[in-house]
Amino acid sequence: MTVPAWLLDIFAAIMLAVAAVSALRLAAARPWQRGGPGADADIDLAHLLMGIAMAGMLTASLTTLPDGAWEAVFAVTTAWFAWRVARDVRGRGASALAGGHHAPHLVHSAAMLYMFGAVAAPMGTVAEPAMAGMGGAAGGMSTLRFPTIALVFALLLAGYAVWDLDQVASRIQRTGERRSTRSGLRLSDAGVPALAGPGNPVGGLAAATGTGMLPGGHAAAPGDSAAVPDDSGARPGQAGVAGIRDRVLAPDVATGCRIAMGVTMAFMLVLMI
Repeated sequence: MTVPAWLLDIFAAIMLAVAAVSALRLAAARPWQRGGPGADADIDLAHLLMGIAMAGMLTASLTTLPDGAWEAVFAVTTAWFAWRVARDVRGRGASALAGGHHAPHLVHSAAMLYMFGAVAAPMGTVAEPAMAGMGGAAGGMSTLRFPTIALVFALLLAGYAVWDLDQVASRIQRTGERRSTRSGLRLSDAGVPALAGPGNPVGGLAAATGTGMLPGGHAAAPGDSAAVPDDSGARPGQAGVAGIRDRVLAPDVATGCRIAMGVTMAFMLVLMI
């Protein structure tokens, strides 16, 4: 099966971006410091390694370690996440296999181990590094032994990607609902009618009257929680290093990396069946 080189390069670039984000998360979490927020450092490290390995699998010029070295790496990560999943199952039961925190990473690691261990050289080529780019040294597509296993992995990876997307969408919806509720409560406490929700901010009402007054005759005093905020000088320094670090370590960032990796891995498996 012939695949355009530019398509493989796009997926390789995505994997390098995942590796870069994972490295940034590791640096921000500082797991080597006692008490640091490094609970998911193993996940970020696995994403970093997988991103580098998969970029080399997709584009020969990005190949780093020999196939045997990557097999050893992913044998270790597979064993590690198998142990983490076993702990999750003991604590939560069989539900940990479907929606557990570590089950998707076990599937990812096992799929990587399978791809490096089961790859066969392209037809008509001599011995070359098995994963020296999916196009192969002679332009042929590498294939996988035991293709049924590849199909099972591809389906599992696609399933986890869909599940992750659903979880992210649900969290975004819940966050929006909480913000709407908080805005409504603040406006209600200030005597603003319930109609003045997020789409009708107090600042706009006060500015429309030209008086700096809130509906009901309440003055928009500087200390009032419903007063018009001065965005130009509000809380200087709050969006500094700590704010950036919190954003980098947000759970949805890791989930996004996992989705990108799962989709790319499923794509590679299907091509190599």
